[in-house]
Amino acid sequence: MHLYDLPLVCVLIGLALYTVLAGADFGAGFWTLLAGRGPAARTVREHAHESIAPVWEANHVWLIFVITVTWTAYPRAFGSIASTLAVPLAIALVGIVLRGAAYALLAGAVGARERARLELVFATSSILAPFALGSAVGAIASGRVPVGNAAGALFSSWLSPTGIMLGVLAVASCAYLAAVFLAADAARRGEPAIERRFRALALATGVAAGVLAAAGLAVLHGDAHHLYSRLVQGRALPGPIVSALAGAATLELVRRRRYEAARFSAALAVAAVIAGWALAQSPALLPGLSIRAAAAPHSTLVAVLVAILAGALLLFPSLGLLFSLVLRGRFEGAHTPPRPFAAAAAATAFSEGFAARLAGAGLVVGVGLLTIAEASWEHAIGVAGLLVFVLAGFAAVLPGELRAAEGGAEQPGGAGERAR
Repeated sequence: MHLYDLPLVCVLIGLALYTVLAGADFGAGFWTLLAGRGPAARTVREHAHESIAPVWEANHVWLIFVITVTWTAYPRAFGSIASTLAVPLAIALVGIVLRGAAYALLAGAVGARERARLELVFATSSILAPFALGSAVGAIASGRVPVGNAAGALFSSWLSPTGIMLGVLAVASCAYLAAVFLAADAARRGEPAIERRFRALALATGVAAGVLAAAGLAVLHGDAHHLYSRLVQGRALPGPIVSALAGAATLELVRRRRYEAARFSAALAVAAVIAGWALAQSPALLPGLSIRAAAAPHSTLVAVLVAILAGALLLFPSLGLLFSLVLRGRFEGAHTPPRPFAAAAAATAFSEGFAARLAGAGLVVGVGLLTIAEASWEHAIGVAGLLVFVLAGFAAVLPGELRAAEGGAEQPGGAGERAR
């Protein structure tokens, strides 16, 4: 293995982690869409939301990691991928943003209609994003992303048989992972009805995902035969084999209600597919572009690897602690009443109208100087303008109801005291 291979190995590890961890979060949204109506459906949705609440933001760090390392270490390949696949990548980005916004706003939803609309946005975005990302991978795998700026077809590159197949398989894999993880969480929390429901869903979607994967090989045989031949023979063959064995082991573990072990075998089944694809594609990143030719200069690769190692020293212990607390149920149980919102006093220093105008001015100055200006001192002013935009914008949109609630909580017999 050469130096120019190492960042790609890190990218594949990050892609596998994002597929497993964020994929389970996307799958939770899938099951909220199919939960139906009534008290039982509401219970399922609440269980899904509570399960992903501590980790859903942290899981997206792997997508940022994959994009950053690919951009820096393999800029020519990244530019070709980002330009040809601009449409599915934009769809995925919009889906991720809408999903996160809807999930955050659910906590303050007023009324059943508003909550239902936010649930619909959250669920549909949870399906849209993995489908778009899977179809983008399908375009790369089938050789439909040529080297060059927007050199490939804007739509047919990813709306191909391979792209659509991998998009559907990505959604199915997310649903499968989520069902396993949600069954495990229900068992840990002592919720047998929810456990039985997601156990049945895990078994059903596990079989369905396996059937889709087998059908996907038939699609590859006709649409991307070069990839198919490398997957079923040679060094890439262990990937599909390990994935099939791990998938079968997961079904048996779920059947026996050994959910914690099933988490890891399900993750292995999905990660093995990524490993098999990488081995089948190697040594080419894109048609006519090898990993070596796509790699950045030696000094850049060294700097990237040093940054990855330094970041790993901070990231892995933090994520390890987070997931250990989640799996031990340390984020569950009774919640203490929140303290009064301390920033309300600062918000009263501005009128909402003045803060909004100040935020607009900061945005114009920041974007303008960082885009047009060239001098470093002008860039510094631009950064300061964006900071003004963030701070003033926060003061402008701070809900008046929140400030009123603080005042009510401080008064004897107010709303806060009555809630207690």
